[in-house]
Amino acid sequence: MRKRKLGAQGLEVAELGLGCMGMSEFYAGAGGDEASIALIHRALDLGVTLIDTADMYGPFTNERLVGRALRGRWREQAVLATKFGNQRREDGSWIGINGRPDYVRRACDDSLRRLGVEHIDLYYQHRVDRAVPIEETVGAMGELVRQGKVRFLGLSEAAAATLRRAQHEHPIAALQTEYSLWSRDVEAEILPAARELGVGFVAYSPLGRGFLTGRFQSASDLAPGDARSQFPRFQGENFEHNRQLTERLRERAQKKSVTAAQLALAWLLDRGPDVVPLFGTTHPARLEENLGAAGVELSPDDRAFLDDVFAADAAAGPRYPEDRMRSVNA
Repeated sequence: MRKRKLGAQGLEVAELGLGCMGMSEFYAGAGGDEASIALIHRALDLGVTLIDTADMYGPFTNERLVGRALRGRWREQAVLATKFGNQRREDGSWIGINGRPDYVRRACDDSLRRLGVEHIDLYYQHRVDRAVPIEETVGAMGELVRQGKVRFLGLSEAAAATLRRAQHEHPIAALQTEYSLWSRDVEAEILPAARELGVGFVAYSPLGRGFLTGRFQSASDLAPGDARSQFPRFQGENFEHNRQLTERLRERAQKKSVTAAQLALAWLLDRGPDVVPLFGTTHPARLEENLGAAGVELSPDDRAFLDDVFAADAAAGPRYPEDRMRSVNA
């Protein structure tokens, strides 16, 4: 795969990244730790470099899993990203969003220990703490860079104004925020701000949490306990409206002899050389399918079709439940 730059400080990654959250929590279908480790190794063999986790996934178990996968020669191939700020207890219960400097330092040390590494390549604040000035949080993150514990800094789900303030405190390499054919609100202010500041953009949930693949034809296709059943876009009338959108995507993909997932990822890759889609999967076949998006070229007619069908307000329902929407774009 081709390489893309994240920020102006020298961080470079392959054009598609692997998110590991679903290997440990939230989505049904994970095949166990050994299968997940084998999948991470396969991704690295195929040219993926960005491997993404967070302390809250599991909680804490996903960092341990990723750390096991990256031992030995695998560590040299990976750009390891993790996150702090969504604070949970060992039993999975929620504490809250925490951006206090003392917590930043403690969380980083804990992540380094679980991952079994000497440094984190890209360290994100997972969600912005509205009670703590961003300058204080990013200032503490900058100390980690100076100490050699972290190489590059990132924010996740930060508003344009917050990103500007953070960038003034310390260079930010990447902003990770949801972005896909059915989540395009970042195009109004957030993506332009990132480009203005020279910050790379990592697009998580580029396949709409799997919906854009066409996999889900009814709400009953979600396994019991799958967290997606709590998301408004997977519920009631919203589900059927969104299913019809994905059917049009599938039909267009068939005309190009590609899959819906490949077309959706190719659309993101086409948005600019500063956008790196971060997909998740627990299935080797899906991994190889998704990486095939790197070879899909969009025609002007493809772009016009997708921009028309998937306009900024095309999807029905907010992307998170109401309580969780309050924590994004802070």
